[in-house]
Amino acid sequence: MLSKNKVVVIIPAFNEEESLPRVIKDIPDFVDQIIVANNGSTDRTAEVALNAGAIVVTENERGYGAACLKAIEFIKDKNFDIVVFLDGDYSDHPEEMLSVVEPIIKVSCDMVIGSRMIGKREEGAMLPQAIFGNWLATFLIKLFWNYKFTDLGPFRAIKYDSLIKLNMVDRNYGWTVEMQIKAAKQKMKTAEVPVNYRKRIGKSKVTGTIKGTVKASIKILYLIFVSLIKD
Repeated sequence: MLSKNKVVVIIPAFNEEESLPRVIKDIPDFVDQIIVANNGSTDRTAEVALNAGAIVVTENERGYGAACLKAIEFIKDKNFDIVVFLDGDYSDHPEEMLSVVEPIIKVSCDMVIGSRMIGKREEGAMLPQAIFGNWLATFLIKLFWNYKFTDLGPFRAIKYDSLIKLNMVDRNYGWTVEMQIKAAKQKMKTAEVPVNYRKRIGKSKVTGTIKGTVKASIKILYLIFVSLIKD
């Protein structure tokens, strides 16, 4: 049944030359195409991605969402059925991708979140502020829209048609929470599966710094309350 579905993996990446070859190597064979959205890297990210067999698109505007949007623009009209988002730092386990995709195939979920909260996390892989931020955001989504999530994890799969219906616009820290809020507001069928999580290779651009953590937290809360006002 999986063979009937065309799957693309999108990896937003900023200065991930060391980790990307490992990420791409561990992606299962059922994936039809791997897109690395090179987000203004100053190292060999693009080169190592190409050498590992990925297609590289370039988005020089720094921002996780901006990189994802560039890749989505690239895959337009290429007839993909399922889009998988995966970080380029090797903190996720790409070999677990089948379990993330399966609920879409088997029970026609629109979106599946790979949850680090219900999976196994290597000690120190998620800092306390990230754990608290996930809890608060998912608590508010449950409170306001009655959709239960445990994580805003980047490792996720979504039907291509459902992704387009969400009309994603966030260009930086709010990408994952925007997707989950919009899925809840549109009453999409969602699921979570446990995924393992390890310490990333290199330093986090968000939770690894106080500035990044504060900016991400403010943006996530802003999106939640703006979405609530628009209801």
